[in-house]
Amino acid sequence: MLGKQYKSVELPEAKKYEVSGKVLEEFEKMVDQGLVNEAENILLENMDYTKKEEILAAILFYQYVGEKDNDFLTLHNYSKEEVLDGLKALAEKSGYGEVADVVNVLMIEAEKSRRLPFCHSPLRGL
Repeated sequence: MLGKQYKSVELPEAKKYEVSGKVLEEFEKMVDQGLVNEAENILLENMDYTKKEEILAAILFYQYVGEKDNDFLTLHNYSKEEVLDGLKALAEKSGYGEVADVVNVLMIEAEKSRRLPFCHSPLRGL
């Protein structure tokens, strides 16, 4: 269109990312069943914080959970704040402390405005 070339971007499939011995799709199914805390516990239980693929899978997990509405999360004893806390802990444990600092700023700003923004960034396109 208009002489521009576009690249096709392949979105990652949940089946291709594995963390703690399970594929991401299994964690997403648990979340959909309301087992959010259980899925998170299993995810973090044996995670290797030195493997970029596992870190990406965990980020995608938190993105998936963060895209759920507040009613769903509340019903299943989880919250948007816990999503950000999880991302912050993930960043710190995997050596990306600067990212954790950004998450802290987001949390402070969210608290000031009494709402917690959850960015719907295209992480799945990574």
